[in-house]
Amino acid sequence: MDNGLQALWQDTHDRGSVRQRLYRVLRLSIIRMVLAPGQALSEKELADIFSVSRQPVREAFIRLSEAGLVEVRPQRGTYVIRISQRAVLEARFVREAVEVAVAKEAAEQGLDDRTVDDLHELIERQRRCIETNDYDRFFQLDEDFHRSLSLGAGHTAAWRVTEEVKAQLDRVRYLSIPESTPIAKLADQHSMIVEAIAGRDPEAASRAMRLHQREILQSLPELMRRFPEMFDGTSTAVVSDNNTPYRSTR
Repeated sequence: MDNGLQALWQDTHDRGSVRQRLYRVLRLSIIRMVLAPGQALSEKELADIFSVSRQPVREAFIRLSEAGLVEVRPQRGTYVIRISQRAVLEARFVREAVEVAVAKEAAEQGLDDRTVDDLHELIERQRRCIETNDYDRFFQLDEDFHRSLSLGAGHTAAWRVTEEVKAQLDRVRYLSIPESTPIAKLADQHSMIVEAIAGRDPEAASRAMRLHQREILQSLPELMRRFPEMFDGTSTAVVSDNNTPYRSTR
């Protein structure tokens, strides 16, 4: 655990204050399963690992609790929350609504050439990650792609909303790569989105983004069967691309 946390800490050495860095590192470490679902967290241990005081660690725990990633139990400790299927589905629903609207408007109004070029470049960098099996880098580039699209379309607030709701969803997305969700498929879907936007086809852009955002519905039931210890044990109906509901067999 220490090595994984230290590596993430070094990756953020030039970004923000200690408090901001600490929150980002702990959030990312939970998403990437460096800190596993159900794991107990120690203020003192983490403060020692990062050579910081306990106060920013305590503040990070509060923010992570608000994001639905940790639970602070008075007199008992702080724990990484297991993945909630219901929270994942709710986050996916919100993210689809927001990002489909962004893609549709981007196609209607057009994006500037620089933004389109940036999106194409991000896709090419994703494809290079496929060749090297660099899944962590691909995951970050996937994040960069969606952020660049929202910001390029002039919807900074929409991206903030997406960031707020998708913490639980991100854990499942990370867990699904590459066995449950081939990353080449995700890169191809990104290309379809950009092509539709560049072609000024709002319906095709909406359709491509909706397909992309529903990819997780295919992998979620399988992930719950493969990694039952990472989920909270509750189950709810999942709707597939053809609108057919089914339930986890757990």
